[in-house]
Amino acid sequence: MDKDQIEVYEKIRTMQEQLSQLQAEYWHQFSNLATWQFWLIFLVMCVAPLVVLYFVIDRKNIFLLGFYGFNIHIWFSYTDIFGVRQGLWGYPYQLIPFIPGNLSLDAVLIPVLFMFVYQWTLNHKKNFYIYTIGLSLFLSFIFKPILTLHHLFKLHNGINFFHLFLLYCVIFLLSKIITNIFLHMQKNRQSV
Repeated sequence: MDKDQIEVYEKIRTMQEQLSQLQAEYWHQFSNLATWQFWLIFLVMCVAPLVVLYFVIDRKNIFLLGFYGFNIHIWFSYTDIFGVRQGLWGYPYQLIPFIPGNLSLDAVLIPVLFMFVYQWTLNHKKNFYIYTIGLSLFLSFIFKPILTLHHLFKLHNGINFFHLFLLYCVIFLLSKIITNIFLHMQKNRQSV
């Protein structure tokens, strides 16, 4: 690395370190264990969905549903990190201050909801796409506005709930395509 690159790299590293410290200070002051918002995020959006998932998941299709849910989690996490870092949206209250985005939504609640819809459409032979679009509509135009109303989620820079709906649709479609590719490879494993 040349001198200019090292200088810019060190500036970025220093700014990231300062941002991390500021986020931790913010969390300790406004989003800590003493706030009702923390407990709502922890219990309702993180613990409760996992408990329900444990008792409700179809164990016959557990790996299929888990793989699809993991796909949802990964794509939502990447999208959320991008959106937060670009200043498109933010979360005034967080479970953990060092992880951008909302861990309880990206890793638990949203993937679990999509897994339940996938499970339900598999077990009842319903159209996956129609019901998943329905869930995306609910999350974008009812759930996220409720979070916004209670200052748990903020939109910035011209982003609106319709943009979120489009993101939900892209993410569930991408996750379904990847899941279908793996299912196809599993069915055709003898031909290789």
